[in-house]
Amino acid sequence: MNTFKEHTELQKCLSLIEEKLNWGDSKLWHNDVFTELSEKIHEETKVLLSATTLKRVWGRVNYKSTPSISTLNALAQFAGYVNWRDFKNAKKESKLTFYQKTVSANFRVIMFSAFIIAILFISILAMSNNKSAEAKDYSKILFKSKPTVEGLPNSVIFDFNLEGVTSNDILIQQYWDTSKTIEINKDQTQATGQYYYPGYFRAKLLIDNEIIREHDLFIKTKGWMGTIDYKPIPKYFDQGQVKVKNALAFSKEVFEEISGNEKPVNSTFHFVDDLGGFSGDNFQLESEIKSTFNEKWGVCQKTTLIIIGTKSAFLIPFSITGCASEMNLMLSDVYLEGKKNDLSALGTDLSDFRKIKVLNQNKKVSVFIDSTQVYTKVYKESIGTIVGVRFRFKGVGEVKDFRLSNLEGNKILE
Repeated sequence: MNTFKEHTELQKCLSLIEEKLNWGDSKLWHNDVFTELSEKIHEETKVLLSATTLKRVWGRVNYKSTPSISTLNALAQFAGYVNWRDFKNAKKESKLTFYQKTVSANFRVIMFSAFIIAILFISILAMSNNKSAEAKDYSKILFKSKPTVEGLPNSVIFDFNLEGVTSNDILIQQYWDTSKTIEINKDQTQATGQYYYPGYFRAKLLIDNEIIREHDLFIKTKGWMGTIDYKPIPKYFDQGQVKVKNALAFSKEVFEEISGNEKPVNSTFHFVDDLGGFSGDNFQLESEIKSTFNEKWGVCQKTTLIIIGTKSAFLIPFSITGCASEMNLMLSDVYLEGKKNDLSALGTDLSDFRKIKVLNQNKKVSVFIDSTQVYTKVYKESIGTIVGVRFRFKGVGEVKDFRLSNLEGNKILE
């Protein structure tokens, strides 16, 4: 490890982490301590570093390879910085300030230092160019996945062949969130990822931050399902527990469980499945929605309709008008924050059922509340084909008379 060119900076970063934890001398840390540290880093940074990786970094395991940039970024974030570069720059600025305070301005020294730095920079640049010029043949790399079960939660097995790979910076990105990664080494052939929610995901294999392989990963529901969105693991309810005739609703016991929380909790109804490949850029969705918990932290009646496509998604918010600042709207490539844009037209009192309709005609989306068109927006990038719908409530809500159809009026889902 001490051959790592940034070894000194890494040791300073580790010292900051040890000070933050205040767990005593790190030389006395055993495996359980590193496991707990792994969980803490994951909780704060959303990056999972294994206990083994952490033991390598702390020099508890004999390992000659240098830490990957993803590992360094996660450690720097946990220490209170944006990333590894930010950590190094902060340290350099600190050193420069000390130098300026203690050394007089000597022109010849400055010029000599600049000359040395220039030589080093040119050398590093030349080495970098030579390295980048080397052909990397990743044509034989395989990358595929398979869910272990139907339903949720679900562990997905990733199979891969890293033949010819020499890098130590290898990651699997589980879906769109770049922080949801699995660190792997070049000798592995399998890894597993945990999924707690249904959806249509794009799994990616990255080497040195370059996407080498990617594929779609489809985790379906069995009909409609409900969740109380506890973190990190939600509570699940199958279709028989949430669907009554033409409505979706939680039981009285679930209502009491959610409303009894002192901190905000979301609940969601999900439907994710193959819907026949119909376009997400031309459809009509109709339903009635109601917020049933409108007290304490649920006073805004915040509700979000999520339409899931194979390429992107829509997130259409509703709440009482007085909370419009808390809304955020996403239509594929269009993202509007309520704090920077007027979304008050989507405000309505959801204490009683309100009819909503979303009409999408060739990427022009119109939103209706009680048969009145209240909002229209155009987007550019297709969301692909529709594979799912979610209704998310801050607190508890109900849905009825749901219908999803194409523009010819042919029913797709209800």
